[in-house]
Amino acid sequence: MIDWDRVIELREEVGAEDFDEVVELFMDEVEGVLKRLRDAPDPATFEDDFHFLKGSALNLGFRDFAAICLAAEVASAAGNSSSVNVTAALDGYDSSKKTFFAAAADHGLETTPGTISLTGRAS
Repeated sequence: MIDWDRVIELREEVGAEDFDEVVELFMDEVEGVLKRLRDAPDPATFEDDFHFLKGSALNLGFRDFAAICLAAEVASAAGNSSSVNVTAALDGYDSSKKTFFAAAADHGLETTPGTISLTGRAS
């Protein structure tokens, strides 16, 4: 579900001091798009929305969520927006986010409300 190697790699790319901010920005941006998809879904924007969500998910290692977004993006690009399951994307993100925070300590992440930081321990 979570690609912990990617999480560690991202931390190394952005630096420990900026990692918390990157994760918070990811969550804010993704949750903004998901809120719009939940509250006012527009099939005309599905391809772009799910492309953005897929890229964001891959950047933070949310592998299963990225797969859901890829399927929705491909369906939308093929003109099958009506087959896109927005609820699956919402549930996939929620599940990935819960797993991320629940297993963070097992992968060298220390989490407190609003703060995420890696201790440097290898995954």
